[in-house]
Amino acid sequence: MVEIPLRKLGQLAPEPATLDHYERASLDELRAWQLSQLRWSLRHAYDNVPHYRKKFDAAGVHPDDLTSLDDLAKFPFTTKADLRDNYPYGMFAVPEHEVARVHASSGTTGKPTVVGYTKGDIEIWADVVARSIRAAGGRPGMKLHNAYGYGLFTGGLGAHYGAEKLGCMVIPVSGGMTERQVQLITDFKPDIIMVTPSYMLAILDEFRRQGLDPRKSSLKVGIFGAEPWTNAMREEIEETFDLHAVDIYGLSEVIGPGVASECVETKDGLHVWEDHFYPEIIDPDSGKVLPDGEQGELVFTSLTKQAMPVVRYRTRDLTRLLPGTARSMRRMEKVTGRTDDMIILRGVNLFPSQIEEKLLTIAALSMHYQLVLTRTGRMDELEVHVEARPDAAASELREAAANRLEQAIKHSIGITTRVIIRDPDSIERSAGKAKRIVDRRPLA
Repeated sequence: MVEIPLRKLGQLAPEPATLDHYERASLDELRAWQLSQLRWSLRHAYDNVPHYRKKFDAAGVHPDDLTSLDDLAKFPFTTKADLRDNYPYGMFAVPEHEVARVHASSGTTGKPTVVGYTKGDIEIWADVVARSIRAAGGRPGMKLHNAYGYGLFTGGLGAHYGAEKLGCMVIPVSGGMTERQVQLITDFKPDIIMVTPSYMLAILDEFRRQGLDPRKSSLKVGIFGAEPWTNAMREEIEETFDLHAVDIYGLSEVIGPGVASECVETKDGLHVWEDHFYPEIIDPDSGKVLPDGEQGELVFTSLTKQAMPVVRYRTRDLTRLLPGTARSMRRMEKVTGRTDDMIILRGVNLFPSQIEEKLLTIAALSMHYQLVLTRTGRMDELEVHVEARPDAAASELREAAANRLEQAIKHSIGITTRVIIRDPDSIERSAGKAKRIVDRRPLA
């Protein structure tokens, strides 16, 4: 890719005086706060949530057993299945009349997971999202185009409250109606956009369809989350739109968006807001806690949540913890995939992000792709369906691109795939998370 300088936002790094207290606190002070809050949170969960009391008792642990941060490893994990088993309100730690709002997952793979918030929880949520937007380069007075979906999904309202808390003018567009998204970006001239990275690609396609140059838009910062995305996709979006593309992380079971965020001045991983969420990395198979720097599954315990505390919640996201840079709190590396998104093909483990990294190095291929699993006899097969770029119509260009991608996957991952080059706009778009894996294998 051609390296194109991005717009500058003036003084990208905020002055220390503008940072929240724990963004610049010493590690000793931060760890002391975490230990105090862990004691409170474990006691709050044990005293008020029958599920946690039962699990703690079965594991032979009690909140009073926590005398150091390392002691957290003695306590049992919480999984999505636990939340579903206690649907809808069984995980709440406060009376229902104290719950100001609920959010929920889509429930497409079973019962939805329901989360609750007190008014205090919503204030904390707004604070951490505001902190995240500021870390990404947002400033009071900027206009923010919010294309996350509103409703039971936490993205839309979470981003909205945080942006207002920071002092931004919020344009609450929500997802979908891509043509209108481009019109409002053109007419309202927002500085910031918050959206899933895959839907940002759909917005890019619409800019081009309308004959508009995305580099001439008003956008200076894109804050992208809700699904894994690679640094190669970051470079593509930054060069195409002439903006800073920054990662934000969150999940509804923990609070929603705003659990961690990249800082625009470094873009070297997401600083976890450790004054509210205590992170661990575990071996996905054994459950053993891994030291910082080793890759594994991310686990969170809430430190300040009132309505629905979570204790050692298994996110299924794969990453590692690294020392802080732009902030004193630890960073989590960009999520490379999820344990439940992993494909095991003929004994080889692979994730969609690995395929994405390879296809983005080939000029004739776009960022719109799906991995299609099929089975011939007893053997699983993988097809990579990827759209050609509009300027790659010639059949010889497509054939060469397919061969190159097949060879790159074979060389780097060690599996044989079939690459199918599709016409532009032929792969289904989503206003939310992209559907990367299509499983067409017959049921056993």
